[in-house]
Amino acid sequence: MNKVVVVSGASSGFGAMTARALADAGHRVYAGMRATEGRNAPAVADARDYAASRGVDLRPVEMDVAEQSSVDRAVAGIVDESGRVDVVVHNAGHMVLGPAEAFTVEQLAAVYDANVLTTQRLNQAVLPHLRGQGAGLVVWVGSSSARGGTPPHLGPYFAAKAAEDALAVSYAVELGRFGIDSVIMVPGSFTTGTNHFAHAGSPDRDDVAAEYAERFGDTIDTVLERLAGLSPADADPTEVAREIVRVVGLPAGQRPFRVYVDPADDGAERVYEVGETVRREFYDRIGMPELLVPVTSKGADA
Repeated sequence: MNKVVVVSGASSGFGAMTARALADAGHRVYAGMRATEGRNAPAVADARDYAASRGVDLRPVEMDVAEQSSVDRAVAGIVDESGRVDVVVHNAGHMVLGPAEAFTVEQLAAVYDANVLTTQRLNQAVLPHLRGQGAGLVVWVGSSSARGGTPPHLGPYFAAKAAEDALAVSYAVELGRFGIDSVIMVPGSFTTGTNHFAHAGSPDRDDVAAEYAERFGDTIDTVLERLAGLSPADADPTEVAREIVRVVGLPAGQRPFRVYVDPADDGAERVYEVGETVRREFYDRIGMPELLVPVTSKGADA
């Protein structure tokens, strides 16, 4: 069954790759992005050209996940046009590089907003439709940095992705009662092939950053070089998109809870496996193991 899919942050990177891959697989894909008539106008044109040349159903849509009203309008328009939403892909996010102390409180809040609160805005707009259908899939594009090796000068981003992951884990149990599946994608540190690092933000407190630079030197450049060195030469970020296509195509209730695409192998998978064991044991101890499995519902084909 072809699905109606919403992808946030689809102007570039994993989001653009995922939107195109899902469209290639036969789904109707709404590529959410902000400033569609401004700075992202070229991305809109690229998406439309891709759809026309491939004969696929890829539809750019104005959706600024930093604004609830924009998200609400986007989702309402999608439902009016297509009659439903089957899959949500939480991809929007933003990376920052620099010593944690050098970021202002406002900057830190903005990192949390971009990586965590954006998912809540989209959830509040779309989940009533999924719950009403009694079926659906929520895909969270997380990061191995939430549990794997943590080099310096990435602290605010690591903290925000860990918060997103914790929220996703809780949502999975609660949404499962409505027949809604959850999958957490765990990409590793792809230092090439996306704009993730290239578009990273920097701290506003230059004086503090300078003090750290005296002790650490060019740590950021070194970290990026070492991370790149951990990955094989053929590490391909489009593998993340292909894995999302795969889980979307699986039957409801049979999707994996986590999917790892980490060519650098920073250790996150081992830590998560321990965490999942503890989580299952805890639900057994409180006599609620059934909550870890989404219910079968009338819309189980979603």
